[in-house]
Amino acid sequence: MLFKNKNAIYRLIKTATLRLTFTSSLVLLFILSGSTAAAQQVINAASSSDTTRIIQIVKGKNLRQKTTDSTVLEMIAGDVVIKEGLTTFYCDSASLNRKTNILEAFGNIHINDNDSIHTYAQSLRYVGAERIAYLKKNVKLTDKKGTLYTDELEYNLRTGIATYKNGGRITNEKTVLTSEDGVYLADTKDVYFKKNVHLKDPDRDIWTDSLLYNIKTNIATFIAPTRIVGKDGTVIYTKSGTYNLATGEAIFYDRTYFSDSTHSGTADKIAYDKASGILQMEGNAKLVDSVNNVTVVGNEIYVDTKMNSFLATRKPVMIFYRDGDSTYVAADTLFSGLRKYDSLESKIITTRDTLTKTMVVNTEKKDSSIRYFLAFHHVRIFNDSLQAVSDSLHYSTVDSTFKLFGDPIVWSEQSQVTGDTIYMYTENQKAKRLYVFNNGMIINKSNEAMYNQIAGRTLNGYFVNGTIDYVRIKGSPAESIYYPQDDDSAYIGMNRSSGDVIDIYFVKKELNKVKFINNVDGVLYPLKQIPEDKKQLKGFKWLDKKRPKNKLELFE
Repeated sequence: MLFKNKNAIYRLIKTATLRLTFTSSLVLLFILSGSTAAAQQVINAASSSDTTRIIQIVKGKNLRQKTTDSTVLEMIAGDVVIKEGLTTFYCDSASLNRKTNILEAFGNIHINDNDSIHTYAQSLRYVGAERIAYLKKNVKLTDKKGTLYTDELEYNLRTGIATYKNGGRITNEKTVLTSEDGVYLADTKDVYFKKNVHLKDPDRDIWTDSLLYNIKTNIATFIAPTRIVGKDGTVIYTKSGTYNLATGEAIFYDRTYFSDSTHSGTADKIAYDKASGILQMEGNAKLVDSVNNVTVVGNEIYVDTKMNSFLATRKPVMIFYRDGDSTYVAADTLFSGLRKYDSLESKIITTRDTLTKTMVVNTEKKDSSIRYFLAFHHVRIFNDSLQAVSDSLHYSTVDSTFKLFGDPIVWSEQSQVTGDTIYMYTENQKAKRLYVFNNGMIINKSNEAMYNQIAGRTLNGYFVNGTIDYVRIKGSPAESIYYPQDDDSAYIGMNRSSGDVIDIYFVKKELNKVKFINNVDGVLYPLKQIPEDKKQLKGFKWLDKKRPKNKLELFE
């Protein structure tokens, strides 16, 4: 029986709980529900024309009557066989009170209920009027799906409900469940376990205080705080949910938590399909990659456990941690996966002193996989020393490089960098180097009305402790506008110049010096004689409104 909603589960639990708690009351209510005449008719079943409810002695080596204080008992011994309707009782010896319709049996008891459920014990008291069997000592109840073991069992043959209160165990193929209390429902094959419940099978161990388990479908339903430990080391903590132990399909509610050797996570709702390896996290989801020190939060996260990848949507944010510093990345969609790289990897080495030249070296690495991260649409990045936006992003753990595509913008202190494509090389989550492909421009805000600007084909910048230190721009030509200052920090005018290469030097986060190389051309305008059409380079846009001001903005 697959439970389709919580209400159905709780209705069944309520029934089982009442059975555990108020057994005697239920029996009394059942008896009182009929008329006195009806009750009398059941008690005097031996004289009724309905022989299906008469307890009949079929076989026994010795049969005698015993009368004590007007109570007549039929005593049977030796290979005893007794029938009541479609139910057959086997035992070594028995006594039958036909007036009360009570059967007591001893030794090697076997109850065959319609060839579907078989119950075994060493002691039996059977109340025929209610069709309730009270069994003791080495009790075993079995059907075609599972077997229940306990030392004391109350089994209602009319309702098909069996109850134990002093410890029991149920086996179902390779699955074993134990608890202090339990209720078995024969019709639906459901078992309600309570108090110190432990489920064990070849793939997992489950501990909880209350559990609903269906022997036929092999589905476990959790209704109390539960701990699940897989043989692969996976640990799950949940308060409610269902787990199909046969197929590996599961769904958990109420802030479920899980962890394995590389990841941990929590969400309002978690669903898992073992066949596909897909784990779906929904509602305030959080996924932690402990290997790469990355955390992802969002309202929906899909994890492919076979491919070791994840996809996050609905306002996701990814957080990279390194040495006490954090970088936050938000986008419409976030993705992470693994890709293999060759054992001989080519790597471009560029040094600050030889920026006009590059050399390719071979770096030997073992055949392995590297993790990469992708962000799509409305990408926003926040770090204490650097912020950025773009349409898409690629980040790889092999070189800690953020690659920004689609109208990327990068801010550092009072400087803004734009271009067609921007690569940000980081170290310990701090910017180390920045490279702009095509249409590179850096704007440095000097004051509210003055913007230092440098534009060219490519831009190469370096950072020290996360702060911009040096930039080289190449172009045909590269152009610049900057406002030089005298020794007293007073502005003396605006310099508009061009050259093949422009080097920019920063001191204490402010532009300090500009150097031109080859084919230099320029003019210095006095401060009060600057033409309005000369104050901005082509493509100038100060885009501070798009800049993430703090990490909280990314979660909105």
